[in-house]
Amino acid sequence: MTEEEKRAAETYRRGPVIMRGQMIPRDTTVSHLLQPETDTAWLHTDSWRVLRIQAEFVDGFGALAELGSAVAVLGSARTAPDDPMYANAQQVGGLLAERGVATMTGGGPGIMEAANRGAFEAGGVSVGLGIELPLEESINEWVNLGMTFRYFFVRKTMFVKYSRGAIVFPGGFGTLDEAFEVLTLVQTHKAPERPVVLIGSEYWRGLVEWLRGTVAGCGNISPLDPELFCVTDDVEEAVAVACAGIATR
Repeated sequence: MTEEEKRAAETYRRGPVIMRGQMIPRDTTVSHLLQPETDTAWLHTDSWRVLRIQAEFVDGFGALAELGSAVAVLGSARTAPDDPMYANAQQVGGLLAERGVATMTGGGPGIMEAANRGAFEAGGVSVGLGIELPLEESINEWVNLGMTFRYFFVRKTMFVKYSRGAIVFPGGFGTLDEAFEVLTLVQTHKAPERPVVLIGSEYWRGLVEWLRGTVAGCGNISPLDPELFCVTDDVEEAVAVACAGIATR
């Protein structure tokens, strides 16, 4: 039997995968790890990426497992300190701290910084779940429990898993993505129901009218789906609604 025939008759196993003949690899990933100088392209393979994702989930769960009750405060990173919404977000953080509820944000500037600052200055737990971005600053100085994530979807999982409600300030794509992630998971019963409060009736009016009119009118959502959130301009009302299912002090 020739070497090629021998090779064709062999069965090569890698975990649950079986390979025969020309599909049998000449070397293995493990052998590459033992070479002092080698191509690092394997670091960017899907299998290696899965390990990084798993590690990030483990780190997030470990960091937040004992957090206790928290409310996510979402909003734009571009909101200036002299914007009235900045003061409102800062007030939200303070009110949550007074109730013994942690404030959870994306850890950035703008609305996130304001809410973290309010919580921090009131002596509360101020959580920042940051994201690695090339041109963004690190986690703001008002965070006393923070973690930086590589993957948006892992970060959003932490928001959904460890918050009991969401207060959504005016924002852009990121804010909308986070808000609709929560609404979608609640709507499809993939996450426990929780209050979602939009602050700024004028800002959100167009979106709300579009959802209730065009989207619901076309049958793309249930007429009841817009009831998954409420809109207010009252900061104290927003905090009360967001904390409705939480036993506060």
